[in-house]
Amino acid sequence: MDIKITQTLWITGASSGIGQALALRYAQSGANLILSSRRVDELNAVAKECEILGGKCFVLPLDLAKMDEPEVLVKQAMSFTGKIDILVNSGGVSQRGLAIDTDMTLVRKLMEINFFGQIALSKTLLPEFIKAGGGRFVVISSLTGKFGYGLRSAYAAAKHALHGYFESLEIENYANNVKVTMVLPGKINTNVSVNAVLSDGTSLGKLDEALANGMPASECAKRIMKAINGNKREVLIGKKEILMVYFKRFLPSLFFKLALKQDPSK
Repeated sequence: MDIKITQTLWITGASSGIGQALALRYAQSGANLILSSRRVDELNAVAKECEILGGKCFVLPLDLAKMDEPEVLVKQAMSFTGKIDILVNSGGVSQRGLAIDTDMTLVRKLMEINFFGQIALSKTLLPEFIKAGGGRFVVISSLTGKFGYGLRSAYAAAKHALHGYFESLEIENYANNVKVTMVLPGKINTNVSVNAVLSDGTSLGKLDEALANGMPASECAKRIMKAINGNKREVLIGKKEILMVYFKRFLPSLFFKLALKQDPSK
């Protein structure tokens, strides 16, 4: 068994993609699951699948762009089993637009969803982790949390910010047994590009070719679970695209040349 049946996970972005795949994976181990996103109908459908697999579910809708009362959400989440062992910050929205064309209102919205909303939820839950003697934040970042990439300026900025925040948080709370696992997915076959916002604020509405040929979300979820069980602070998940992280760190000139050759719209 991968996890104890008594573990409770709160997963944002659970209505689709990596969040959904992770919920289904943990459901097979009998976990207690709090499923959150904006889309209630989709959440209910995922909850039914999870319960068939053996999980126990509580649907808790939330909008990361409107986190004015995170205390209310945390209180509701805590009422499910009386504790939360793991918060998976998987909710978010990607971007497909040039920096010069992206209005600051949209930049702020992307930061609100991909950074501030997640931080508000995590910061509010942190005292509960400390009171319980520990807990884990799992942050679904991106390879763009390590480097910039075309058409992703605000998205990459938010992912970079998550790394700085959660590394600091773990250092501050090491003695409180609060742990962090940063997950850096590459090209995973999800609908993240379908919902990605263009410079005018509309959705791209189609699946990127690279994502269509990417790693299945179920395999990504399997590797995330392995990283959590192995107490990993950071895990890169994908195919050959993860090499770009190492090029960026050790061969920055080569990284830049390769990045210039890529078509970020695919």
